[in-house]
Amino acid sequence: MVDEQKQIERARRGDEHAMAKLLQTHYSFLMKYLVKMTMNPVLAEDLAQETMLRCIEKIHLYNEKSKFSSWLITLATRIYIDQMRRNRTEKNWRDQERAFRLTEWQLKHQKEAWTDAVQALSRLDYEWRLPILLKHYYGYTYDEIADMMDIPPGTVKSRIHNGLQQLRKELTTDETE
Repeated sequence: MVDEQKQIERARRGDEHAMAKLLQTHYSFLMKYLVKMTMNPVLAEDLAQETMLRCIEKIHLYNEKSKFSSWLITLATRIYIDQMRRNRTEKNWRDQERAFRLTEWQLKHQKEAWTDAVQALSRLDYEWRLPILLKHYYGYTYDEIADMMDIPPGTVKSRIHNGLQQLRKELTTDETE
């Protein structure tokens, strides 16, 4: 433990050999944790490499309030969570794009208009798209929309206002291209 403290201090001062030894000492422990966390050895290896890089970059932030191995696990866990969030966001975006293409195809084949306005509306996040649709396509009041979305009427008004501004930008950008 005392030896590890000395390695940490030397690593903080830029001693590459001390950093390498520190990472080598904890690599197996980290990998075992990551394999159990991810249930995917390939992903675990990628996360371990990313964690080691992050450790090198952030060693100066290690405050010794916990064991070094716990700090590494914290780094690895945060990297994993961030990666899962990015993956979920990307998947949601791909799923949404696929759904928009399907909707466009269905509307065109049912002889309904897929106008530039609908195209621009499809690019908005649902937080803005939904109140605009409910207000301007279906005629609901701000209070009714607020009840449906379980948000305050002022938020509905704000989202409609901001969403319409975004739509105007989209439509004027499309026209100038």
